[in-house]
Amino acid sequence: MITITSYLHRSALQHLIRRWMYHQADPADAEAITRLVHFNNAFVSRYLKCFAEQLFGQLHAAPLVARASTRKADLKDAIVNHCPTRNPRIEEMLSGYRVEPGKFYRETPFNGLLYFVQGVDGPAIVGSSRIKRSRRLGEKIARRIIDQIYTSIKDRAELLARDRALRAGVPVASLITPPEEMIAEFLGAESRLLEDLKMGRPILTEENLVIQDVAGVKVIVEDDRRVRLVEQIALLDRCQIVEIEEHRGKYNAVNLIVRYTPDREALTAASLSTAMGERMGLRGYDPTDLQRQFRQFVLTAEPYVHLEVILCNYQEMLESELGTCMHEDRIEQQRITQQYNGQLARNIEFLIAYLFAFAASTRTEMGELPIRLWDRYLPDYFDEVLMGLYGIPRVEIME
Repeated sequence: MITITSYLHRSALQHLIRRWMYHQADPADAEAITRLVHFNNAFVSRYLKCFAEQLFGQLHAAPLVARASTRKADLKDAIVNHCPTRNPRIEEMLSGYRVEPGKFYRETPFNGLLYFVQGVDGPAIVGSSRIKRSRRLGEKIARRIIDQIYTSIKDRAELLARDRALRAGVPVASLITPPEEMIAEFLGAESRLLEDLKMGRPILTEENLVIQDVAGVKVIVEDDRRVRLVEQIALLDRCQIVEIEEHRGKYNAVNLIVRYTPDREALTAASLSTAMGERMGLRGYDPTDLQRQFRQFVLTAEPYVHLEVILCNYQEMLESELGTCMHEDRIEQQRITQQYNGQLARNIEFLIAYLFAFAASTRTEMGELPIRLWDRYLPDYFDEVLMGLYGIPRVEIME
């Protein structure tokens, strides 16, 4: 099942998602979701800032300046405003952005920090850190589960095809199947899987689906300094590189997965923010006991987390924010090209979205889950559920 390696109490969240898929919510889930989402986000923001400062300190002798960012416009403007190198492709991207900035998803929400050092022409951006937003995390969790379920459905459909080939006395490769019959076999396999879900029977393999990049740092580093920086990261205190992946093609960068062992005592010493106290108060938490509960949450959890580090040069940073590999374009492409978009896929996406939406609401009682994966719904129903969760009145009032 799903393991989010940037979070703490990973198995608890994993088991909760599994139970919800079988429509087995527990009254205690309301409190569990509150802790698993909000305490994790608070801890991720603390250890990510600590790690990023440690990392950028290895690369730059000048003092760092960090600026909070809530929109991608901040990041895109920062990389455009300080251009350390020029060539025709860079000029093309900069010009395109300056002429029509509205085409570049400037209003995309972004939970992160931008890091600068003072240059001769003013502050120069050297990288950023970000925490994946709940919407994107929920979408990624759903996509991983859906991909595995799609494989399961396809395997079942192939078994039906083998049975037909056996009865016909021909090899499967020689079996000519009309498209409508292939679709019927796939839908039949999907129906059997939905029945298994409804009856509480296992539908997924025991393969663990891992999400490594809830917490991430992006470093602008020229190619001739990259190898040395990887060596320095490997030597950082409390760090171990567990995976290195090099991307070559339209977008060129090195992705690292770093196992980080935060100083949990130090990172839980400071009080939680006023905003966090107010949010948790609405969720039924005693503000006077909140700090103790946060410390207990962190200190009784796993000792390490994983985070993603992306190393790229300035031009590739521009490509990922303004060019042919713009991050937002890739998100849209993923949504369009998802292999399986049937009833079950839509229901899983909503179920995971509801988990994070519930944590952001003021509702403190779980009640019955608003969705069964084996039932059928229109998107209109999902909209109504979320409106009800946040107390948004309906437009239609009939007298």
